[in-house]
Amino acid sequence: MNWDRVQGNWKQFKGRVQQQWGKLTDDNIDVIDGQREMLAGKLQESYGITKDEAERQIRDWERSVGESGEDSVGDVRKNAKSW
Repeated sequence: MNWDRVQGNWKQFKGRVQQQWGKLTDDNIDVIDGQREMLAGKLQESYGITKDEAERQIRDWERSVGESGEDSVGDVRKNAKSW
């Protein structure tokens, strides 16, 4: 998945981020505001992990979200084309 897509649709992805990393507070997620580097930093702080581990977790999450096909933004675009 392209991170620009996450950043551009952060409001839609916020719930998925919180579901994946429950230690992140609403305030953390608002501060992150779709910035990948900020997410990695907050994961490091909240979970006491290394930067490499935070990046690995983010990559895994990106893959899972990209493969799920449940992106409401993408679904709306697909449905709009069929109208």
